[in-house]
Order: sequence, then C-alpha cells, then structure tokens
Amino acid sequence: MAKTGVFPVFDNKFKIGTSGRSSADSDMVTIKEMETFSVKIDGKVQEWSPMEEQGWTKRMTTGKAITLSLSGKLCPGDPGNDYVAAAAWKSGTDCDTKFEWEFPSGAKLAFDAVLNVTDIGGGDSTAVAALAFDCMSHGKPVYTPAPE
Repeated sequence: MAKTGVFPVFDNKFKIGTSGRSSADSDMVTIKEMETFSVKIDGKVQEWSPMEEQGWTKRMTTGKAITLSLSGKLCPGDPGNDYVAAAAWKSGTDCDTKFEWEFPSGAKLAFDAVLNVTDIGGGDSTAVAALAFDCMSHGKPVYTPAPE
C-alpha cells in the first residue's frame, strides 16, 4: 500500500550502481551518511509569438533534465559512499552510473546518471569530512508509480 500524507525527508531512499551504467540490481547500493538533498528539474521551454496572439507568447516544454544534489559525510568503507568519492578523480564515462530514487510513497525514479563530486573531505578542523555531489540525469528517466 502506498503511503499518503506528509512524511519526513529521511523516508526518501537513494541507490547508486557500483558497476557504472552496466550495474545490475545486485550492484545497486545505498549511499551511507547523506544528510541533505535537493532536486532541480530543468525544463527546456520553447517560446513563440504568433501574430494572431497579438503579442502574447505561447510556450511548450520540449525537454527536461533532473539533477539531485546530495551532501553528507565522507564514509570510507561504505560501497556507495566509496563509489561516489572515487568519481572525484575521474572524468568522461568513468563518471557514469545508474541511480534510483525511491519516494516515500513507494514510487521510484531510475535513470542513467553522471556524477559530479563537488566537495570531498572539506570542512573546518573540528568537522567530520564532507562528501557532496550532483547526480545528473543522462537521458530519459523511468518513473514507476507506487504499488497499489
């Protein structure tokens, strides 16, 4: 049964493929020690102003991209955290993987992704080392509704 109503943010679940884009279900692991996330959906909108609209603009969404930004603590020894951290030193297709976001309702968004590590090990001298990254969609995601 799908959850309804309000929910705490920690009910969201994230998994990353530890074998890049060839990751199978058995390669999908959680990323430990993540504390916050934000979502940006970048819609590509075309605009035009036909004469019959007398100067008023028409619009159509013609493309989309999604970026999830996650941040937390660097946790050596955790397979998901290690996989993301290692991408800090890679480029090209070595930063490609699979990503899954399970919503509190039980719905899921799965997509090929590009990792962009934005902070690794940073912080003040008394802080726990940070790990922050953007997980950027590569192609169309697959949305699976919550089970009934």
